[in-house]
Amino acid sequence: MELLALYDVSRIYGKEATQVHALTDVSLSITKGEFVSIVGPSGCGKSTLLNIMGALDQPTRGAVHFDGNSLSEMSNGELTDLRLQQFGFVFQAFNLLPVLTAAENVQFILQLLGIARNERQSRTREVLEALGLADVADRPATELSGGQQQRVAIARALVGEPALLFADEPSANLDSTATRELCELLRQINTDRVITVVTATHDPLVMGYTNRSIHLEDGRVVEDKTNP
Repeated sequence: MELLALYDVSRIYGKEATQVHALTDVSLSITKGEFVSIVGPSGCGKSTLLNIMGALDQPTRGAVHFDGNSLSEMSNGELTDLRLQQFGFVFQAFNLLPVLTAAENVQFILQLLGIARNERQSRTREVLEALGLADVADRPATELSGGQQQRVAIARALVGEPALLFADEPSANLDSTATRELCELLRQINTDRVITVVTATHDPLVMGYTNRSIHLEDGRVVEDKTNP
């Protein structure tokens, strides 16, 4: 089932002589249950594409549809609800709140969703245990290792039970061992929870774990292939 579709999407920053074409005429679709990597060199438009797919940015031209509905026809409030209820985000810098514990960072999303306290605590405990973080649940984010912070960021993205998980350069702050552990975790999430995963990366190790690779160069899709 087609979950997300882009039609002739372009993203242009600046005006006239200073214009930067971050994306040009990108058309693609993501099917439910896929594990997709968006790959290419720095500056090719990976993060821009991920942001547009996740409704964090809007295209200059073209259309984005989620589950058959056009994002351009949604109000700001509807887009906010879409991001909270259907999308999970793992940012390159993790974006954890340093004054909060691991558990509090995860619960924050459930508070935004209006989930009752007892259910927030139960769902947070469950996802932290599933990701091997039960023993650091009460530690401040600043006292966690890079790998632990990454897992907390993933737990926060998962706790709302999204249809789509977006990860921007998830291995950027990790060594090769932690990267493999992360990739195994993402593949497990994709398989066991049937959550569609889309990651932007320039890391061949990450790409090797995905079942489809979309290659960008200068803001254009130059290859879209199934991985062996």
